[in-house]
Amino acid sequence: MKKTLVFLLAAWMSSVMWAGDKLYRYRVQLKDKAQTTYSLDRPAEFLSPKALERRERQGLDVDMTDIPVCDAYLKALAQVGVRVVGTSKWSNTALVETADTLLVNQVKGLPFVTTTVKVWTQPDSIPPRDARRKELVKPDVMTPGKDYYGPAQCQTDMLNVDKLHCAGYRGQGMTIAIIDGGFFNADAIPLLRNVKIEGTRNFVHPGWDVYAESDHGMSVLSCMGTHTPNVMVGTAPEASYWLFCSEDMDCECLAEEDYWAQAIEYADSLGVDIVNTSLGYYAFDDASQNYRYRDLDGRTSLMSRVASMAADKGMIVVCSAGNSGGGTWKKLTPPADADNVLTVGAVDAKGINTTFSSLGNTADGRVKPDVMARGGAAAVIRSDGNIESANGTSFSTPILCGAVACLWQACPKLTALEVIELVRRAGDRYEFPDNVYGYGIPDFWKAYQQAQVK
Repeated sequence: MKKTLVFLLAAWMSSVMWAGDKLYRYRVQLKDKAQTTYSLDRPAEFLSPKALERRERQGLDVDMTDIPVCDAYLKALAQVGVRVVGTSKWSNTALVETADTLLVNQVKGLPFVTTTVKVWTQPDSIPPRDARRKELVKPDVMTPGKDYYGPAQCQTDMLNVDKLHCAGYRGQGMTIAIIDGGFFNADAIPLLRNVKIEGTRNFVHPGWDVYAESDHGMSVLSCMGTHTPNVMVGTAPEASYWLFCSEDMDCECLAEEDYWAQAIEYADSLGVDIVNTSLGYYAFDDASQNYRYRDLDGRTSLMSRVASMAADKGMIVVCSAGNSGGGTWKKLTPPADADNVLTVGAVDAKGINTTFSSLGNTADGRVKPDVMARGGAAAVIRSDGNIESANGTSFSTPILCGAVACLWQACPKLTALEVIELVRRAGDRYEFPDNVYGYGIPDFWKAYQQAQVK
């Protein structure tokens, strides 16, 4: 008994000492993949059959960016004394954690390391998640109305996606990954019971419940996946969804870009068709790492670089422009500056841009935002299960993303890049784009008809 008490006391003292050691995370840029044990001739070892089928259907090759980060390099990093907590194969980086910052100098000295940058400092505290969250959900007392889409009728009609639905294209067979901050109570809200959830994953706190995190992603999901006629129907009610957390709710740090990169690469490996992301970053807790206007080139932000690669893998990224239009920043928030993604701004019920919708263009002169959708007083579901109106490009983005899923279902022979261009061309300002509306509000029925002519 005495021996047990001594052991428990030692374990307790050890935990207290560990808790007092502040942890840091660093992004380690690796030089190459020279020591990989994987081969481009054996892609099934790192990509699912669905992912490979998607590539083959679009005539896209598997290349070295698809090869996982070298295991030999990761083992060498661990031998230095740091803990590897994540990797990005597309950018060939490793995310490492340590309480001893002096070890980073040893990491920098490794022959396969080119640069390191501190991307996360452990917060002083992390608030506990709500263990009684489901008690917040109110009884299912929603009264059916006359409109099939319920309060979402206007935001659906605006894109003419209702005609695609009537033609039988409601997202069936399409897989959408939502990368967000959390999906609070999405597993308990009656109006979300019919949503087809393929799976979940938390890249910030591996193993933590995504349904106990922020409600932001849940509201995003509701714009697409809700399927209760005359109460609320989303823009892709028959699609399937993966729910990923990459937003750290306890800090604003560069590591969130690393988590996001892990999430989209995992989505690719699963064979996901479309990624919705209503996240963006330009200012951080460490102000020295803030982005500048000249950084909005699609290449400076890790998130933007990775997002720009998605179409080459056969995926479409639909990204929010940001909500800085009425603030001091005003411009896009990365990864909204990425190339070959659909960046979405927000309009109100009359099709007029909202004051908060972030402005383009990119630093290198590309048209952004690409298109617009209803983001002013959009219909969304909140964490208590009720339908309310909300503002943000966070919601115009999934409303449009669901429409993209229906369009691609209707035109399965098109590549990701072809669908992106088709949506742009369907914008009501395509002939005269600007930095406020981009190519305008797209007509998805028009896009479908144009695809049939080709």
